Amino acid sequence: MFSVSRRREEADLAGRSKFGPGFLVAAAFIGPGTVTSATMAGAGYGASLLWVVVVATLVAVIVQEMTGRFSLATGTDVARALVEYTSRRSQRITLQVLSFLAIVVGCAAYEAGNIMGGSLGLHLITGVGARVWSVVIGGVAMVLLLWRKYRVIETLLIALVVVMGVSFLLSAIIVRPDISAILGGFVPRFPKGSVSLVLALVGTTVVPYNLFLHSSTVLKKWRGEADIPVMRGDIILSVGLGGLITASIVVTASVTYFMQGTAVSGPADLAAQLSPLYGPLAKLFFGIGFFAAGLSSAITAPYAASWTVAGLFGWREAERRFSLVSLGVLLFGTAVSFSAFRPLRLILMAQITNALLLPVVLLFLFYLLNKPVAGRGRNRWWQNLIFLLVWFVVLWINLKKFV
Repeated sequence: MFSVSRRREEADLAGRSKFGPGFLVAAAFIGPGTVTSATMAGAGYGASLLWVVVVATLVAVIVQEMTGRFSLATGTDVARALVEYTSRRSQRITLQVLSFLAIVVGCAAYEAGNIMGGSLGLHLITGVGARVWSVVIGGVAMVLLLWRKYRVIETLLIALVVVMGVSFLLSAIIVRPDISAILGGFVPRFPKGSVSLVLALVGTTVVPYNLFLHSSTVLKKWRGEADIPVMRGDIILSVGLGGLITASIVVTASVTYFMQGTAVSGPADLAAQLSPLYGPLAKLFFGIGFFAAGLSSAITAPYAASWTVAGLFGWREAERRFSLVSLGVLLFGTAVSFSAFRPLRLILMAQITNALLLPVVLLFLFYLLNKPVAGRGRNRWWQNLIFLLVWFVVLWINLKKFV
């Protein structure tokens, strides 16, 4: 079925990384999950959760920089390094199993949200039920995965996602938000009932599979340690812009819904945010952007899962096993999105799942960044201090969900 070697997969990814791996990371998290989570946050709590967007963006920049630095310093991606740099067999097997579960579960959950988001976009445009479109999008994604020559299509989809992001930025300016309310939103607090949305905002920005995706792509884009400053600038700019778009969605939703005393009761309500910019065509433009974001991410997530698993288990030419991971993630996402009765809830739960898995994945990264073989990519004491601070913040937010 999926009979293409990992070398061709990597070559294809290298071609797509011409905009910079940081751009791919940002494009991956600016999808249906981000739009839905940020909209629900703004609609339910106004600008009071803007601090979460800032924290999540900073965490994303810090941990993505660390994965890029490690890979450029060692010439090895994070997934493969977890196995190669662990001498004890018992530890190696434990890391393989835990990493496999964390990444595959996270990608599968994210895939369900991606397919659901794409189907909701087509539902807004055509009026046909989202369940029907979830099957169609799952089939289209499978064909594109089989075809392997979809770079033109993916470039178009990413361009549409960028247009949607810029549209939210412009809308946030047009609606003339209350500046004092925005400034107040940067003060950390948990309004009553907001913990799930806080987790969703974290999980949609700091995506676990993006850590492994970025680790692989920097090796295809740049040569080694000398390019670490360029990589760092790329990730700061790209993820920073992604965070700005997320914040603009929160601001726009806070004015459109929270300040007006209205709620988001269904997918169609999401498009109302763009009415100040597009007027009666807001639903059409939003639907196109939502579909593009869902489909582009629905292709990326299965690939990311396969690359990561291949690195963990040292699969090089075992194309069938490599491809079965992609197929499994895709089929799971399609099945869950088809069976979902509350689509927006499904999308939010996908982001929450990633947030819950994040502390485990970050521990794997911390383990690697402190091994002597990391060379110049190894963390210094102050970088470890920042990392541990980040980890405890993420853990604290997770524990709030259960406490």
